[in-house]
Amino acid sequence: MAVAKDCFRVHSGHALQGTTTVPGDKSLSHRAVMFGALAQGTSHIKGWLAAGDTEASLGAIQALGVHVERHSAHELTIAGGQLHPPQGALDLVNAGTGIRLLAGIMAGQPFASVLDGSEQLRRRPMNRIIQPLGLMGAEIHSTNGYVPLRITPTHLRGIGYTMPMASAQVKSAILLAALFADGETTVTQPGPARDHTERMLAAMGAKLTVDGNTVVVQPGSTLKAINFTVPADISSAAFPLVAALIVPDSDITLTNINLNPTRTGLLDVLGEMGADITITETGLEAGEPVGTIRARTSSLRGVRVGGEVVVRMIDEFPIFMVASLFADGETFVKDAGELRVKETDRIAVMVAELVKLGAAISETDDGFYLFGRQKLTGATVDGHDDHRISMSLTIAALTAHGDSTVLDARCAGDSFPGFADVMRGIGADVVVEDVA
Repeated sequence: MAVAKDCFRVHSGHALQGTTTVPGDKSLSHRAVMFGALAQGTSHIKGWLAAGDTEASLGAIQALGVHVERHSAHELTIAGGQLHPPQGALDLVNAGTGIRLLAGIMAGQPFASVLDGSEQLRRRPMNRIIQPLGLMGAEIHSTNGYVPLRITPTHLRGIGYTMPMASAQVKSAILLAALFADGETTVTQPGPARDHTERMLAAMGAKLTVDGNTVVVQPGSTLKAINFTVPADISSAAFPLVAALIVPDSDITLTNINLNPTRTGLLDVLGEMGADITITETGLEAGEPVGTIRARTSSLRGVRVGGEVVVRMIDEFPIFMVASLFADGETFVKDAGELRVKETDRIAVMVAELVKLGAAISETDDGFYLFGRQKLTGATVDGHDDHRISMSLTIAALTAHGDSTVLDARCAGDSFPGFADVMRGIGADVVVEDVA
């Protein structure tokens, strides 16, 4: 029997106007529940992202015997301090961040565990964390470097590790394992990557120092419970933001957005392209800068992207591809090979699906190039069970001549529950329907 899946029916031709916000930051929500589980005392988390990936992390923490009280979908308290042996495998479903961070934590526990997930997650490479954790003494068994991960209790030791590539997930796995290791751990990354783990661990009292691209963790850290409001996710804000830039006569404001500089690469690149964006910082939340972003319809120009900024916008490349279609001249991206090992091969999938909408775009080994401006035509496209793909294609369809359908779009809820509602709230004509 066929399973019904959500699709988005998209009707173009509507200007976007108004003020809105987006759900809580996904990266911070993963960390809030995991670090709260390790902390002594009860942590109170508001603004938490109740989405597919973060719910998977929360479920894994609960399976480890941590008591969580849900006050609402987005507010919870976590009574941390001790993990217990799980009754079975910990299922992280599609959560790549969740499984890599949890591997660092479980490597330091005095009991065995198995980390598993969906078929999609089983296609994502894990050697990038298995290898450095192994240098610390962790015993992690996998199938050719893929999930499931079987972790045997062992004695961890601090190491000095230079990362071959900047990756917040790899760095975080090592730093979390370091909390349980004997001796100092030093992690040096070749360039900037998200620093949410360092910021939150420091706010919770970890013995941690940061000097440029080097992070040092001293042994014996005891984390303290924290009261924390999760700001809105800039990776989710990227979708209505780019829509406002490319849909004629649009002017929107996004509030309470996390403006951590390790996450604002897309804003920097859009600025180079001539985007009419105004950013106003309004405060701090647990060390994370927060503010508003105003975006208006803009005349964009093509740009070349590569090097360090790629890491700072790695999750935003699918929607950046869409923005690039509406920029005059050439856009060329390199150094983004990491996109090929996300939930899907995001380079190949985005190129193939945008071509269905009439785009002229070519992929390279580690990026893509195109010439704009381009005109799109309504079509049926496939989200490929990848939340960022499905939402990016929906934004592209808002500019197309004629109506479009984005199939397999239920996955938008992995990071942005209520995506269609938010877009409708600022004027987009996006309807959610079930298809067999």
